[in-house]
Amino acid sequence: MKIVYDKEADAAYIYLKTKIQRGEVKKTKPLNENILLDLDAKNKIIGIEILSASKIVPKQTVAELQTR
Repeated sequence: MKIVYDKEADAAYIYLKTKIQRGEVKKTKPLNENILLDLDAKNKIIGIEILSASKIVPKQTVAELQTR
């Protein structure tokens, strides 16, 4: 698992597998207005995107992600 944070977009992405190949995400399912699940062809969750991450994720966690 890998977590990245894009400060400009204020979005965090959680990779649930080592690398997601181009075209591997077949469907994106919103859980709510800020959390999106990326699914593969078998409807397995392979990634999670968190929009407005600085408002949802604890500030300490966001600060740690910015340094990675």
